[in-house]
Amino acid sequence: MKKDDKTNVCRVLDNKKAVYEFRRLDTECTNGVELAGLLGQDPSRVFKTLVTVGKTKAHYVFVIPVNQELDLKKAAKAVGEKNIEMIPQKELLPLTGYVHGGCSPIGMKKFFKTTIHESAKEFDTIYFSAGKIGCQIETSLQELAKVIAFETADLTV
Repeated sequence: MKKDDKTNVCRVLDNKKAVYEFRRLDTECTNGVELAGLLGQDPSRVFKTLVTVGKTKAHYVFVIPVNQELDLKKAAKAVGEKNIEMIPQKELLPLTGYVHGGCSPIGMKKFFKTTIHESAKEFDTIYFSAGKIGCQIETSLQELAKVIAFETADLTV
């Protein structure tokens, strides 16, 4: 991989000596299920990163399979909030440094409490955004744990 191909996510992973694969797809696609198809992967193994805000105004990150929907009640319970809601799309870039379709749980402007859907434990590796549209990271939860703190929980409808 050429140096200018690297995303900030790759630099963070490299810095922590985490083992991962970087995949660049020649696409502007932001539909996770279509992206899974382009990767040749089962959509339940490809994850999307969602940013929410709780009643306490704290922000939370949830990482769930691209073919599923976040259950806001389960998500709120997982982080100890009364309720949570998705942040408005226009707030994503200023808050995280990422655009819709290129949001990664790694390398946000600030670290937010992160919860990954428990189904991720069923796979040796999972895919998630490398921080740019069309760029994906494949790594294991063990390697991801070298970079960010996270918990796992049942989060989907």
